[in-house]
Amino acid sequence: MGPVRIERIKLTANDLNTAAGGLFTAGVVAPLAAAVFGVTGPAGGLSALTLVLGVAIFLCASVALHAAARLVPKGLGP
Repeated sequence: MGPVRIERIKLTANDLNTAAGGLFTAGVVAPLAAAVFGVTGPAGGLSALTLVLGVAIFLCASVALHAAARLVPKGLGP
């Protein structure tokens, strides 16, 4: 496997991990911070169930992308 291919694999893993971090920030941290500080959107706020469900979905998607990022470079070796 050539050096260009190795760098492309590492770049793909980095892209997936960056997307996972973005999903975590936008879908988990931001809504929880808004709920803690009492910030509501134009609809007047969300119910607790909607908040928990939304956070859980984004958390699962973030974990899945991070796991995919860890699997991409598995074949590179030490």
